Amino acid sequence: MTGKLPFEALSVETLSTRLGTNEALCAKIGQDTSAWKVREVGDGNLNLVFIVEGTEGAVVVKQALPYVRLVGDSWPLPLKRSFFEYHALTRQEARAPGSVPAIYYFDEGQALIIMEYLSPHMILRRALIEGRQLPNIARDIGLFMARTLFRGSDLHMAARDRKADLALFADNVELCDITENLVFSDPYFDAKLNRHTSPQLDGLVAELRADRDLKVEAQRLKHIFAANAETLLHGDLHSGSIMVTDQETRMIDPEFAFYGPMAFDVGMLLANFWMSFFSQSGHEQTGARDAMRAYLLGVTAETWAVFRAEFSLLWRSERTGMLYQKSLFEDQGDRLGAEQALDHVLHQIWTDLLGFAGIEVHRRILGLAHNADFETIADEDLRASCEAKALKFGRHIAVNRRQIHSIEEVNALAALIEQENSL
Repeated sequence: MTGKLPFEALSVETLSTRLGTNEALCAKIGQDTSAWKVREVGDGNLNLVFIVEGTEGAVVVKQALPYVRLVGDSWPLPLKRSFFEYHALTRQEARAPGSVPAIYYFDEGQALIIMEYLSPHMILRRALIEGRQLPNIARDIGLFMARTLFRGSDLHMAARDRKADLALFADNVELCDITENLVFSDPYFDAKLNRHTSPQLDGLVAELRADRDLKVEAQRLKHIFAANAETLLHGDLHSGSIMVTDQETRMIDPEFAFYGPMAFDVGMLLANFWMSFFSQSGHEQTGARDAMRAYLLGVTAETWAVFRAEFSLLWRSERTGMLYQKSLFEDQGDRLGAEQALDHVLHQIWTDLLGFAGIEVHRRILGLAHNADFETIADEDLRASCEAKALKFGRHIAVNRRQIHSIEEVNALAALIEQENSL
């Protein structure tokens, strides 16, 4: 198969025939296509995902579809998103080695990527729902975010290289449009594709949609998202885009990659840990989850601490771009000036990530794409109680983000809200 052939979606039945002569695939799993075992595992919103096993090993084959899979062909979407995913993965591997799956083959015309099969990894969100306390995720994710966000910015890259990269990813218009609408706008009015746990949340949803301060803040954050092209983002970094074992953490699915504010990835990621925290009471069928709640708050604190420490280390050792040049500070013996500038940058990331986190909580409960953290809670009253607490938390950190000074303060707020009767 080559990129010159008309696009055709793969299936379990056709994959072996269509990819049976692909050298990269055969080199990884063996040439005997009769021995290949193909199973579709994609449960996401957009794409086809297959695991292909042969006599020599296994790989993942991921193919974009020309529409949003969650909705159907009434919502067309360009196949080119696989191009951006491929290029994002190659940059993430270069900037944070070992943090993403290895890429074996890319076909732009067929919108498919053949990549490393991660086993025995599981999706982080599923692990957290099951109550698993993974020891390395805060360190691994904190390092990934600091390294990719710093090294993809004007703090590190040559200006010409960064601008060329910005131009390449600027064409990822349709996926940015999904974020701009589904995350920042749709939750705050009666958008066609919205849904929430009804009637239990109806009153709270009406209250949030009437909250002028919240809506203004959401649009200010949308403005930052659209206008502040600081660095190459993953663009969709959440607990469903991370695969884990007790020893290893890998980031996947960066098809929403684009140049945006550093705080966006960090806020989206931490929001998913806070949502997992508020969902835990819905998963206590086999016992109390107090220890899991404490673990999750600890993960948020450690992730932010690791991010800050690694970002600061890179600031001092790899600040080779056009921003905050060493010629203005260290080269003139003014190390403290560079540290003052670092404090300002980290403070802005902190303030904005709280806003992005609050908005992410809202869109995952009120918008189109929901989280399994809440959706797998069968008792609707219990689910709504968990969601209501998360919604109140999200509103508080989004609106009051400039008055919140530490992760400990945020976690104390989460713990306080968790103890309240929500409905």
